Amino acid sequence: MKKLDLYIIRKFLGTFFFSMVLILSIVVVFDLSERLEKFIENEAPVKAIIFDYYLNFVPYFANVFSSLFTFISVIFFTSKMAYNSEIIAILSTGISFRRMVRPYMISAGVIACLSLTLSAFIIPNANKKRIEFSEQYIWKKYSNKDENIHQQIAPGVFIYMTRFNVYSQRGDNFTYEVFKKDTLVTKLSANSIVWNKEKKKWTLNNWVLREFDGINETYTTGNALDTVYNFTVNEFTEDPKKIKERLTLPELDEYIARQKLRGSSNVIEFQIEKYKMFSGAFATFILTLIGVCIASRKIRGGMGFHLGLGLLISFSYILFMQFSTVFATNGSMSPLLAVWIPNILFAVVAFFVYRAAPK
Repeated sequence: MKKLDLYIIRKFLGTFFFSMVLILSIVVVFDLSERLEKFIENEAPVKAIIFDYYLNFVPYFANVFSSLFTFISVIFFTSKMAYNSEIIAILSTGISFRRMVRPYMISAGVIACLSLTLSAFIIPNANKKRIEFSEQYIWKKYSNKDENIHQQIAPGVFIYMTRFNVYSQRGDNFTYEVFKKDTLVTKLSANSIVWNKEKKKWTLNNWVLREFDGINETYTTGNALDTVYNFTVNEFTEDPKKIKERLTLPELDEYIARQKLRGSSNVIEFQIEKYKMFSGAFATFILTLIGVCIASRKIRGGMGFHLGLGLLISFSYILFMQFSTVFATNGSMSPLLAVWIPNILFAVVAFFVYRAAPK
């Protein structure tokens, strides 16, 4: 890389991280002022507030808005370079606009890789501590209000319970049924099923096992039975809206496959969460290209106009993303297409502004 590349990369990444630290500091101050009363009321330890909540809140918030931070950073320092006639000086040496964009794309690649790594592997683990702290000191603990829970947990295997109590971790009127080619071969019924934390097993109380072999039936009963099933207590005790924030990419793939098998209605939300990891990283390149093309021209409005236009485009992107994901959640659009529609539209915009920028 030449001095020009290092100069732009240093400017880009320096502005990006500086703006991120500045904005996140303001966000933390506002969040603390809003939640301080809750912290005091629930006697949250200072150490837990700092290390369990805010230390995990900051990377989560930063990653969610990393594309916005990237775009604003590009607009800010490129507009300043244009105002100081640095862009004119660079292009007057014979360097093409395409060549000047290269260090921008390298910097965007660094940010995109960092964002993807954080969202796929690091932030989900941090969210576990943040959400656990929030449930203890900020929110009310999640209460499962579903009734007549009926799920397929494996091919031909179904479970049923009338309700599940989050606090006692107990399900009432539990049934476990195994079908083979639409024929019922095993049915296990119990008055209740309780999660045993110490043994890491389920305990069935007052159970009845019926096994069918043609016209023959085997009937077995018992008071208590410890067993293991391929579903966990977390699936009933955790808020479904928060589960997706705790899953790494491999865990998300596994969860989606399991929910598809069970015919769950919320599988689309988890697919959207998965596709957002990649589309968000790719959006960094698109917004960077739009930003440099817009801000590299010296205009009468100066930096203020560039920043205003940059914020308008950024929020338009976020708005498009929200609209498309709503359509996907309602089942009228493919989750993959819904997540990538904003990138496709803004990629077209980036193409035209890139073609026009050298002129």
